[in-house]
Amino acid sequence: MGFSNSRVLKTKPFAALVALSAIFAACGGPAAKNGTIASPIADLPAVRLNYRYEADVPAPQLPVSAAEEKNAAVQADFDQNRPGESLDRTITSPDKKHVLAVYRAAADQASEYRLDIYAPDGKLERKISSDSMAVHFPDAISWAPNSAKAAFVAMTRRAAPTPSPSPGASPGTVKSTHPEASPTASPEPTVEATPPPETQPVAGTTPEAPKGILTFGTEQIYVCEADGTGVKPITQTEGLIYFYYDWAPDSSMVAALAITSREWEYFDGLAAMKGESWTPVGRLRVVETNGRERRLDDNLTAVRPVFSPDSTKVVTAFDTQIRIYDVVGTTPTQSAIPLRNQLLLSSQAFDREQQLKLKGQDANANANPAPTPTPDLSTTTLPDPKILVSFNPIVQVEWPQPELIYFRTAFIKRMQNDADSVTSFARWHRLILSGQPTAAQQK
Repeated sequence: MGFSNSRVLKTKPFAALVALSAIFAACGGPAAKNGTIASPIADLPAVRLNYRYEADVPAPQLPVSAAEEKNAAVQADFDQNRPGESLDRTITSPDKKHVLAVYRAAADQASEYRLDIYAPDGKLERKISSDSMAVHFPDAISWAPNSAKAAFVAMTRRAAPTPSPSPGASPGTVKSTHPEASPTASPEPTVEATPPPETQPVAGTTPEAPKGILTFGTEQIYVCEADGTGVKPITQTEGLIYFYYDWAPDSSMVAALAITSREWEYFDGLAAMKGESWTPVGRLRVVETNGRERRLDDNLTAVRPVFSPDSTKVVTAFDTQIRIYDVVGTTPTQSAIPLRNQLLLSSQAFDREQQLKLKGQDANANANPAPTPTPDLSTTTLPDPKILVSFNPIVQVEWPQPELIYFRTAFIKRMQNDADSVTSFARWHRLILSGQPTAAQQK
């Protein structure tokens, strides 16, 4: 149940906006604070944002999150001192002072992991996960941008399944022991007893697994301090599976997706019947590191949310609609930007261009054409979406600059056999944001 990210460039208008931002800052514009990018639209509520749509632009220039090679010193410690455990990966904090070790013990199930904190030189500093805790979704484990905390998803470690058939099952059928596999299961949170003071680890000895950590029957989000102390769940909703989250640039909160265990089983089962691999969907919420949580939308989406560079807003997508949410302030708002008509017209233009190229009538076309102008919807007849091969839903959003939201449309079909999976007609578009004029400016 791991996940992958695709990051990918820039355009002349994009470079111009960056230059204008620099001039604005030099002229006394809002400065960056708390490590985030300040913006003239930062203080505007989402409902007061205007946008301009540009179709078929080059992909945004984003940091490439290459897979980190295992820390050699940590691997050496596992090889020499931990022969019964296998190191899966290491994740170094942005300030390079700490390393998370993601590993499994010999008896652990394939999808269940453990976490320890190491010094970069390979010295084990502290165990993070308790013996009763199973870390899930290892690809989601991440450090806060300021390196002060790390976050991961975990639940109560389940016992290894026994090959005893359930009543009435066919011979050879094994009943699942995962709590969410049963639609009526509602496991109670589990807390390990905290050891008395005399059993606490002594300085200079090998750290022991922590105790007294609350765990649940479904996956919750946990955080810990940079040194591995203070492990706690910041979500505590039994029955919900939190499978994805993204840190705010100022490290104050995460934007997460969650779905009920019953829904997970239902959608996953439907996909399996078709031989497909289900892409998890969830309901968007923000969760502060102190545990305060607010659901932003009741609709399900597979598009991973991202924060604005100033940490004041979150964006995601539903089919052909972009939604922006305020995540700070006492009266948060949200803005829905319907893009179906614009996408239909730009897809029509895109399909025609591709047909011309196939016929050899556009041999001198620029390899990187300028963004397609926004059509005048008042004088244009909308095409039939059934005949447009490039008209597809939004599958990814990115917010690399305060006034620029990029989004990618594509046809994606994930099969259980990866070789049969398909991604086609991937196209990048963008929204250029601005503030609505105030009443004084309109006079």
